[in-house]
Parts: sequence; structure tokens; C-alpha cells
Amino acid sequence: MSDSAPTFTADIKPLFRESDREAMRVVFDLWSFDDVSVHSGPIFEALSAGSMPCDGPWPSDKVELLRRWIDVGKPE
Repeated sequence: MSDSAPTFTADIKPLFRESDREAMRVVFDLWSFDDVSVHSGPIFEALSAGSMPCDGPWPSDKVELLRRWIDVGKPE
């Protein structure tokens, strides 16, 4: 894992598949920096709990990357 701060465009958006985006689009757009920033807490909680995505939990390194992005201030 890189020591540089993760960004939404380079690191976070690619974590979400098109199927994830479509499944959640009624609530928020997982490919939108603004939507993911605003809803980052609930998104992180759901991913940490394994309840998102619906087809199986993310590996811990992906969850950790999202946590790091949130912790460094959610850079775009």
C-alpha cells in the first residue's frame, strides 16, 4: 500500500463496480465524489459489516483503503 493519501478518482471510485453503482443509485451514486463524500460514514459502516455489496463482503484491504481516504479528509 502506498504512503500517499488515497484520492476518490484514483483509488476509491474504482473500488465500486457498475453493478454496485446501479444497486445503490436510488440512494446515492457511488461514482460521484460528492455523494460518496456526504455518505462516507454509512457506506464505510455497511462495507465494514459486510452488508454491502450485496453479493459478498469486500476484502479487508479495500475497506481499509476507504477508511484511510475518509481519515485523510476525503480528497477528490
